[in-house]
Amino acid sequence: MGSVSRLTGWWQGRSSAGKVELYTRWSFHFMMVLQVLAMLGGLVPEIPSTASAVLAVPFTVHIGLCGLLASRALDWALGRRERPVRLAVALGALTAAEIVGLLALRAAGAITQDGATPSLVVNLVAFASGSLTLTLPRARHMLCLPPAAAALAACAALAAGRNAAEAVGYALGVFLTSLLLTLACGFSSWLLRTVYELDHARDAQARLAVAEERLRFGRDLHDVMGRNLAVIALKSELAVQLARRERPEAVDQMVEVQRIARESQREVRDVVRGYREADLTAELEGARGVLTAAGMDCRVEVDAGRNLRPEVQSTLGWVVREATTNVLRHGDARSCLIRLTAPEADALTLVVENDGAPEAPAGPPGSGLAGLRERLAVLDGTLEAGPVGDGRFRLRARIPERHLRGLEARA
Repeated sequence: MGSVSRLTGWWQGRSSAGKVELYTRWSFHFMMVLQVLAMLGGLVPEIPSTASAVLAVPFTVHIGLCGLLASRALDWALGRRERPVRLAVALGALTAAEIVGLLALRAAGAITQDGATPSLVVNLVAFASGSLTLTLPRARHMLCLPPAAAALAACAALAAGRNAAEAVGYALGVFLTSLLLTLACGFSSWLLRTVYELDHARDAQARLAVAEERLRFGRDLHDVMGRNLAVIALKSELAVQLARRERPEAVDQMVEVQRIARESQREVRDVVRGYREADLTAELEGARGVLTAAGMDCRVEVDAGRNLRPEVQSTLGWVVREATTNVLRHGDARSCLIRLTAPEADALTLVVENDGAPEAPAGPPGSGLAGLRERLAVLDGTLEAGPVGDGRFRLRARIPERHLRGLEARA
């Protein structure tokens, strides 16, 4: 069970983009296995031993180059390294040399089986085309690859003395298989880039939201304090001048400064309070909208038989906000349930449950849940959070009934 948990945690701990990248890379590694089965394991044994010994080494190098080029090309597509032009040229040259060599062996009678040579030629060119596709920057460049490979195969067949019908057969087989792998590999590369672009866009959107909120808070604070501080400075300067002249009006000016300072202090508290408080209704609707926009099936169920005090609503609003953030950041959820239960004569319970949660945390625990426990502790509330099996994660906040009665609630 421990090894299984580590394995699933290793997968679940990755981001969605990381999972797509891992799947794509292992798909290309599996293509190397297919090449071994197609060329070294399936076709080469049908050829006489002398020819097999000659072909085994370049075929092995060809398979290794295809895998290495695919890996380097994916890194290039993600902007992690330079474009592997030399590897692409080496693979193209080796593939052309192998085709010419195969046809030469066929013409010399070293390969007598009728189907061995065409099969080997088609497999060599097709797998090479798939890897070379990953190094091309434009879709139109990728679509030029199958016709070019087909023309190469036809020309090599004619140069080796094959008739026109056989040359057309080589060209047609190479074109169809190369086109299939070109489309598959090109789509895989495009999908991987798109997933990472979306992931970067989501991170940028989150950073912009934080920056916008900071600007809003700074603007509100400036609007509150700018005018008052200017008035305080002017009246203080006036009071200094009056005091130097021993005028009694200096006391009145300082009293006014004191009044403005206290008013400014109250206004700053109001700004900070509005910034720090969370509205439960707004947070529930916001969570539904954000999770739905992220492609999740989000259900919000509210069964409240009483009005809630402002401090209770604010605390629960922070719980919903933090839980929504955790659902988006951790795991790969497809569904989420938010249920608020506040009966007339029992404790209040808020439950946020989602699927797609990793069995083991991907990193050290953050401070979000600890901050929620501190907020709930003011109301003698408790917070429970953890996996509940079947890849589901549940967060439950509970506030005892004695803190829900006795005071007028906010509408």
